[in-house]
Amino acid sequence: MPTAPPVRPLPTIIQGGMGVAVSSWRLASAVARRGQLGVVSGTALDLVLARRLEDGDLDGSVRRAMAAFPVPAIVERVLARHLRRGGRAPGVAYTPVPRLSLRPGRGIQELTVLASFVEVWLAKAGHDGPVGINYLEKIQMAMPAAVYGAMLAGVDAVLVGAGIPRHLPHLLDELAAHRPTRLPVDVSGDPGGDHAVEIDPPDLLGPGLAPLRRPLFLAIVSSEVLAAYLTRDPAIRPDGFVIEGHHAGGHNAPPRGRPVRDDRGQPVFGVRDQADLGKVAAVGLPFWLAGSVGTPEAVRAAVAAGATGVQVGTVFALCSDSGLTDQLRDRLLALLRAGELEVLTDADASPTGFPFKVAQLAGTLSDPAVRSARPRLCDLGYLRSPYLRDDGRVGFRCPAEPVDMFVRKGGSVQDSAGRACLCNALSADVGLGQSRADGRTEEALVTLGDDLDGAARLAGLHPDGWSADQVLDWLLAPLS
Repeated sequence: MPTAPPVRPLPTIIQGGMGVAVSSWRLASAVARRGQLGVVSGTALDLVLARRLEDGDLDGSVRRAMAAFPVPAIVERVLARHLRRGGRAPGVAYTPVPRLSLRPGRGIQELTVLASFVEVWLAKAGHDGPVGINYLEKIQMAMPAAVYGAMLAGVDAVLVGAGIPRHLPHLLDELAAHRPTRLPVDVSGDPGGDHAVEIDPPDLLGPGLAPLRRPLFLAIVSSEVLAAYLTRDPAIRPDGFVIEGHHAGGHNAPPRGRPVRDDRGQPVFGVRDQADLGKVAAVGLPFWLAGSVGTPEAVRAAVAAGATGVQVGTVFALCSDSGLTDQLRDRLLALLRAGELEVLTDADASPTGFPFKVAQLAGTLSDPAVRSARPRLCDLGYLRSPYLRDDGRVGFRCPAEPVDMFVRKGGSVQDSAGRACLCNALSADVGLGQSRADGRTEEALVTLGDDLDGAARLAGLHPDGWSADQVLDWLLAPLS
């Protein structure tokens, strides 16, 4: 039988799971050591692991975690393919990793399991604080292997947003017992079809595995309606919620009702887009608020409103422990200190179709000219969507791929307008951007929440920048 999560006080602060490795193991570790929930981003960790190895793993941290993995043969295969002693030479491209599919080969499953294990193991090493991992429900095809790897490392909580994660409780139960299982996958054009991605843990790792501890599952939702839906059936009920408002960074739920944009092209949110916290509390599960809650006053107000605490992203994204490159962080902080940092809600940037928060930073894909100048290609494909082809087979498409290719696959020119390749751009945010044969390196695109009050106040307190510890000291300090 799976073992239950340890009984421990629920955290007041959840550090948001941001970007591709912006919420790195170092950041999550720093937060968890303080007894709050440190969260690593689970997005594209197979790519992150491969590229860290190809950059030489110069501090040895990745290989230190890999040495703890229970199947050395898997570790040896990944090292043989990706480790480059001393790192890549300048301008040399990273080796491609296999793309996600409904029938993942053994190699990509091994890499995905190992990558999640490494990130969580490093975040948990040396302390007993709680560590979680955050996934996008949109990236369904990676979910079983990624979650399994995190559970092998003892992850304490799994958080999932950008969709309706109704299948996660069952997946966690099955994986905790190492049972072969499947996760249903949405396929456009075939809503009633039986499509799923499968995982067979004994086949992947071998027999005789001890049961795993089943982590808590927190669903990230934007409304009391979705919270009520997920609690009505024990089979899909989470252990709690993160109620995320539209000021939060990353993907936002679209506004309810007829789409309206302001004079800068941003979707307009209204009263209907604010969750009714009384109705959220009535479902009887713990919940945390997210979006515009990164100040001590907001933490206290959330608790007073019945929340267990808050999920905070932006002030952690800008801290010295996050995975952002020093260059990007320094530029963002300089704009913040000057009162010139601006974050807009881009209705078009994300291939998912969800609104996406974009920090306005010259030379990045926030600049429409830079975005349009980038040759459109889709070589990573984490945000590709499966669709039913005319021949009855399942194909994959992305609105950020070349427009003619997307249209041939049944997409529309309108749906492709303004799209950015988030997969490549978010990898560049943490120094893992691809080098192209023409000498070009992928440009970044940074996401932050659009309420910068907390970050601006921290910049006043810490003009040279701040650490995760200093964020927690500030957020949790008694109000005078």
